[in-house]
Amino acid sequence: MRTLKSIFDFYLDASIHVALAVIAMAGVTFHLFGTFSDIDLLGFIFFSVIVCYNFIKYGVEAYKYLIVSNAYHKSIQIFSFLSFGFALYFFFQLDVEIWWGTIALGLLSALYAVPLLPRAKNLRNLAGLKIYIVAFVWAGFTVLFPLLDAHMPLDWDFWINFSQRFLLVLILILPFEIRDLQWDDKSLRTLPQVLGIRNTKKVGIAMTVIFFLLTFLKDSIHPMEIGMRLVLAIALALVLMSDKRMRSRYFVSFWVEAIPIFWFLLFWGVEKIL
Repeated sequence: MRTLKSIFDFYLDASIHVALAVIAMAGVTFHLFGTFSDIDLLGFIFFSVIVCYNFIKYGVEAYKYLIVSNAYHKSIQIFSFLSFGFALYFFFQLDVEIWWGTIALGLLSALYAVPLLPRAKNLRNLAGLKIYIVAFVWAGFTVLFPLLDAHMPLDWDFWINFSQRFLLVLILILPFEIRDLQWDDKSLRTLPQVLGIRNTKKVGIAMTVIFFLLTFLKDSIHPMEIGMRLVLAIALALVLMSDKRMRSRYFVSFWVEAIPIFWFLLFWGVEKIL
């Protein structure tokens, strides 16, 4: 039992779970736009997310994450190093357009953690900017890249989907911000710090409603899209209305981050049945 818990903790701590959540979002984009999943793109997204998140978690935000031992930390470092090698391999299999997109989003991610100039602040420390950077990067990886990979136009429906994905990630981040309220520096001015927990949840519910209603602005709606987005919106609302469970490590780190995975599996399963 202890071995299973250790494996599960490594699965979470090494950012494998969050990487699966990100490629699940990319998978939903492939379904919505009727394109084929590209294993090279999915491989690149998966391993680059692991590298990026582990760099931030155990570098910039290390004070939030209790490492049980140096050996455990070392194993995560080795895994991250191997993931970097795989990310590079898949990166060079992709089109030049995605290379440029990766450079732009990668620079934004780097500035999130590393100051551009000596004594300068990184983007993470600019009040209130943190979650918008993360949401924009996730939307880029999971909506922009699949369409660039499929050589599809960045039309009106692309921008609606990009906006919805941006909102979805913002909503998913809110439980983490509430959980981390006790650790986050007040200079970050996160939403729970500025608005309080109750008002932050209200903002999250409002964003969830907007996320769902944006579907009706699309020119072309997938046959299952309204129902699937409604299910997702209900799940998000239920999470936001949770109280004590929001402060639980596994509830946020596993169940909240698993929402995109369950959404993709539901989407894929219903599509296969029908």
